[in-house]
Amino acid sequence: MVIEVKQAISLMKLINMGSVSLEGLEFFAYHGYYDEEQKVGNKYAVDITVNTDFDLAAEKDILSGTVNYEVLYKIISLEMSKPARMLEHLGKRIIQSAFDNFPFINSVEVSISKFNPPIGGVCQRARVSLKELRPHDDK
Repeated sequence: MVIEVKQAISLMKLINMGSVSLEGLEFFAYHGYYDEEQKVGNKYAVDITVNTDFDLAAEKDILSGTVNYEVLYKIISLEMSKPARMLEHLGKRIIQSAFDNFPFINSVEVSISKFNPPIGGVCQRARVSLKELRPHDDK
């Protein structure tokens, strides 16, 4: 019975969910597996989508009822300024920072693209995408 109630609550939350996306954010940063990449730097693109309940923002027309995308951009910019060897690690940091700064969001999906990656051939971009649901406390 308890599991059925929790499932019903989760389903109700999904019904009222919406998403905020920032697409095509561009940064010059110092990420990469190779030391040279971290010295020379490269151009990166980030796309992010966060899912949350929009009821308060939709009904009351207030910013506090949704994800402030100016703050979301600042979170990403801060994480992009900290070098990482792996884009997967960088993506995980961005997701965790989004969860930490917006306790009401339900999930985050982020894609990070590295322009002209050093693969020994022509490649416009290499992209890593991660998606994470907020862990639920089942106590």
